Amino acid sequence: PITPGELLCLGSSLAFSGLFYYLYRKKARVVARIQEAPKLQVDDDLPALVSAADGRCLPYVALEGIVLPAKAALTGHYHEGLQGVIQKLLLKEHRLIWNSLARSW
Repeated sequence: PITPGELLCLGSSLAFSGLFYYLYRKKARVVARIQEAPKLQVDDDLPALVSAADGRCLPYVALEGIVLPAKAALTGHYHEGLQGVIQKLLLKEHRLIWNSLARSW
């Protein structure tokens, strides 16, 4: 004899397992696409390649090239030979929409 509580636990367990498996497979497909991304060099041909693509956008590519720092390169605290730079990201929002539920723009 199975109680309704046990059936509820079994059903919710199966539902959560299915949901997490779906999310896992979805992320696994994205990772596979990123790993298969074409490797492009940063050179003079890159702007022409981007403008020739659909929607002027390349979905997943790996860019290889030399990056020069604006001021000074960052050095690693734990690995003396490692250097890096920080990319500045500018987000510009063109229009604001009032969200009456959250009472914010």
